[in-house]
Amino acid sequence: MSLLRAVGRPMLASMFVAGGLESVRHPQDVVPVAEPVVRPVTERVAVLPDRTEQTVRLNGAVQVVAGLLLATGRLPRTAALALAVTLVPTTLAGHRFWEEDDASRRVQQRIHFLKNLAMLGGLLITADDTGAAPSMLWRGRRTARELRRDAHLVRHAARAGARPAAAAARVRAKLPG
Repeated sequence: MSLLRAVGRPMLASMFVAGGLESVRHPQDVVPVAEPVVRPVTERVAVLPDRTEQTVRLNGAVQVVAGLLLATGRLPRTAALALAVTLVPTTLAGHRFWEEDDASRRVQQRIHFLKNLAMLGGLLITADDTGAAPSMLWRGRRTARELRRDAHLVRHAARAGARPAAAAARVRAKLPG
């Protein structure tokens, strides 16, 4: 792992571990803000808890676990993707700058919204980062290309071997007895 990944991943993960712990410990602090976003999501996604407090705790727990995985470099792409998924409702619930009447609060909420948007971008880049190793998609395509090439070579070899065998069979058939 490069030095930049070794330093950058824990830095990116730190915000999620801290925020996730706070949501797990004190979900009631976030419930009023989260309610307008959580309610429509829980109505569409049956596996989520019905109560907003439980959903906030679950979101926080996912952030803690995925943040620790990302910080330690274990399953970093999966962890980054999980964090990205949790960041979207967190941002939409917590930083609704477009609903603020007070100009200074609107500016602050917009700053936090854009900060979360920047973190989302970092998580998406991290989710796509293969660490200089070929991705599964690249490996699959390469394997398929190699298999097609091998099948082509086998087909040509079979045809090339069949011609002399056919000629030998014709000669044998013409020989007496």
